[in-house]
Amino acid sequence: YTQSQLDLGKSVFRANCATCHGNNAQATSEWRTPMANGKYPPPPLNGSAHAWHHPLSALERTISDGGARLGGWMPSFKDKLSRDEQRAAIAYFQGQWSDEIYARWLQRGGLN
Repeated sequence: YTQSQLDLGKSVFRANCATCHGNNAQATSEWRTPMANGKYPPPPLNGSAHAWHHPLSALERTISDGGARLGGWMPSFKDKLSRDEQRAAIAYFQGQWSDEIYARWLQRGGLN
């Protein structure tokens, strides 16, 4: 990612994602525990949860289409954020991943 993507990503993420996922994509450590309404809290995106298991195409689809189809409650951002803004948000939270996690993501076919 370029520095301009990371800078845009930080701005986009903090304006649109941080309310649920935390300013630094840390969310809550209790993301595996259902809330009173039966839904799960937003997972961390900083490499400590499952986001790194998903290829770029799945991350983009979740941001674009939202998480309802997966049983979640994340809203769709396809009408709010451009594709470049969505990709920049991914760049920002992937920037929170350790080098080891990023390497493992690449090994799993992350760019697919």
